[in-house]
Amino acid sequence: MSADRRGPDEPRSEHRLELDRVGLALDGRQLIAPLSLVIEGGRVAVLMGPSGSGKSSLLAHLCGTLPPQFEAAGRVTLDGADLTDLPPERRRVGILFQDDLLFPHMSVAENLAFGLVSRVRGRAERRAVVERALADADLAGFGGRDPATLSGGQRARVALMRALLAEPAALLLDEPFGKLDAALRDRFRAWVFDHARRRGLPTLLVTHDPDDAREADRPVIQLA
Repeated sequence: MSADRRGPDEPRSEHRLELDRVGLALDGRQLIAPLSLVIEGGRVAVLMGPSGSGKSSLLAHLCGTLPPQFEAAGRVTLDGADLTDLPPERRRVGILFQDDLLFPHMSVAENLAFGLVSRVRGRAERRAVVERALADADLAGFGGRDPATLSGGQRARVALMRALLAEPAALLLDEPFGKLDAALRDRFRAWVFDHARRRGLPTLLVTHDPDDAREADRPVIQLA
């Protein structure tokens, strides 16, 4: 694994995601022992472990959607701001799941527009931003399409671009490559990592696939 894949002239982001002794428990049973981790902007850290080890629950805690029956301990900060008591919409944390979760009643362009930040106003400006995102995903001209007509890889690209259009300061990846075939999985993984690195986003990937870990940066943390 490479320690740093950014070029020498590429600006370094000030984004920084930090977990300080973060732990999770459910019904008195510890799922994740206190974990401390710092992820700098543009780096992809990996949390590996089998199903049921608490990987996805940890991501839910980071983005503010952990169900109330879980007990969480520790502190999470993003760019120095404590996220612990913030609602999900104020955390500036994007997440990509194994399922793309595109809205079936919306076109591809409408799905992307849904992710736009509020400062992008006016029909023309919003359309221009969406068109640039489609071109960046090699999907120029697909804006009017029904998501159901896209391939799995195309839907995955739309899902990532929608997450990035919300301008997150950190990115969480919940096994987003798991349902893709091997060849497509390798290409999509590289594409996602490239976008995260170019935007300087601290990125945390949870997975049980060793190939994901080999293509990411350090650290790689193994859960029991």
